[in-house]
Amino acid sequence: MVNEINPKKSYKDDQLKIIITQEEIEAKVLELGRRISEEYAGKELILVGVLRGSTYFIVDLSRKMHIPFALDFISISHYNDTSGPAGVVRITKDLELSITDKHVLIVEDIVDTGLSLGYLIRNLKTRNPASLKVCTMVNVEARRIVGVPVEYKGFDLPNIYVVGYGLDYKERYRNLQFIAEFDRS
Repeated sequence: MVNEINPKKSYKDDQLKIIITQEEIEAKVLELGRRISEEYAGKELILVGVLRGSTYFIVDLSRKMHIPFALDFISISHYNDTSGPAGVVRITKDLELSITDKHVLIVEDIVDTGLSLGYLIRNLKTRNPASLKVCTMVNVEARRIVGVPVEYKGFDLPNIYVVGYGLDYKERYRNLQFIAEFDRS
């Protein structure tokens, strides 16, 4: 039996509705790890985690992969408040490894509007990787503004706000072992 956090006890005043269980996440991560391992066998692969949301996913995914790879992280900031112009994306922590002539797999927690990921893809392509693909735990096509290729998808969700498994609301709920719909009202 898996010890699952009880959202009613841990976050008793919050409105959480579990939509993807810990067991469903574990099964999907195993499936993605196997598929990525098969498709990148014999290639020099770098997993690039987009901080902070992808942390839980990339750790679990990497443990399910059975091929050698390097691991690096990048952090981007999307200004959508008064601290900067709307829609401006910038890198706040860059890669430490060179990705030139390497196969790069960007690992995201969620792809929704595509704005940040589109910027990141354009930026990383200028560094001449052998290939550049995207893996995400949650894909929300209904919010897409910018078309971005997502080769590996965990779960396709409708236009709802979700937290858990790295996804947050004001830096809370990342540690939940499941994904839940969150009522922000």
